[in-house]
Amino acid sequence: MLRKVSRHGAGYSVADLNKVRYVFVSAVSPDGSDLPDQTLGALETVGQVIHEEATLGAIVRQAVFVREPAEIEPCCDVIHEFYGPDLPATTYVVQPPCEGRRVAIEAWGVSRRSGDLEIERVSENLVVLHHDEIAWAHCAGIRADAPPGAVHERSLGAFAAMRDLLADHGFAFDQVVRTWLYLGDIVGPEGDGQRYQELNRARADFYHGTRFLARFVPPTFDGAIYPASTGIGARGSEVTMGCIALSTARDDIRVLPLENPVQTPAFHYEAHHSPHSPRFSRAVAIVGREACAILVSGTASIVGSETFAPTDVGAQTQRTLDNIAALISPENFARYGIRGVGAALGDLALARVYVKRPEDYPTARAVCDERLGELPVVFAIADVCRPELLVEIEGVAVVPIHR
Repeated sequence: MLRKVSRHGAGYSVADLNKVRYVFVSAVSPDGSDLPDQTLGALETVGQVIHEEATLGAIVRQAVFVREPAEIEPCCDVIHEFYGPDLPATTYVVQPPCEGRRVAIEAWGVSRRSGDLEIERVSENLVVLHHDEIAWAHCAGIRADAPPGAVHERSLGAFAAMRDLLADHGFAFDQVVRTWLYLGDIVGPEGDGQRYQELNRARADFYHGTRFLARFVPPTFDGAIYPASTGIGARGSEVTMGCIALSTARDDIRVLPLENPVQTPAFHYEAHHSPHSPRFSRAVAIVGREACAILVSGTASIVGSETFAPTDVGAQTQRTLDNIAALISPENFARYGIRGVGAALGDLALARVYVKRPEDYPTARAVCDERLGELPVVFAIADVCRPELLVEIEGVAVVPIHR
């Protein structure tokens, strides 16, 4: 059901889910040459994989990692020319790729194995995918439509822009299952506090009164319901967001917000971490008749609510992967009364690894290579939300359901 391949400059995995095939690709630019040539080289690598896996013209979302804000525009020009009318929902993430590369690309593609498949390309900010009586909104690259200002106001503006774009195409904001929040200078000061704390305040304010995914959550579930999320640093000062939303009339689809038994839920963190606790679930699982997809939030080396091994990147990477393994395990699903479902690290189809300090990349990479094996992974340099956290990892797992 899940097949993984690695080659020079790229890794990809193929997940066959009932009537559709998903392909997850990570590609880095070749050595040398200028920025446009490196961007085109990474795109051609993605295109070759997609062609081989019969998903040509079917990339629905991508994240493009660059070193500086000024590199976005020349990358954008190449990307628009490459895709033409098949432009995916695209977020430009100002996080330098590791190994000194100028560009890295993570792409999600889909093709039909049987039945219907429709891709509605609204813009580079929104692509809507329809298959198996399910609609998926892939929203990307959202910024506030307002003058530059404080983090709280800019974040509220970006959330509102994302909500309005979804609403214009038939999705309610309470159908969001996954968000990405990129914040420049994330651990920098803002007023009497920290910029990440102000982002959390905006998220708490915007989410107030919203009960996410209530229709899809098992009736026995009585905990807090929030989307999975990554809140991560980026260069510059901008707030950029993206999300995935789910809409279906099917009554067999279940959405399960997952918490980690060895971690305090983020929305219950003590005030000294953030006066307004982060409103996200550690993961969100979408459970269908034959398969389960698990969207794993940005995960760090935290036990309970405290940082584990604050000065040791190797130990932090090991602990972070341990946290993900515990989160997606069958034993954790069983805590929610869901049996026959669960995953291991080997079921990850895609991962991103954010490393705070460039000099820590070789150590973090070695741990990930040992424990994750062949897997499409983007490694990028990014500030994590606490000064002492040195690495953060997110991913997607795909598993069959055994009934």
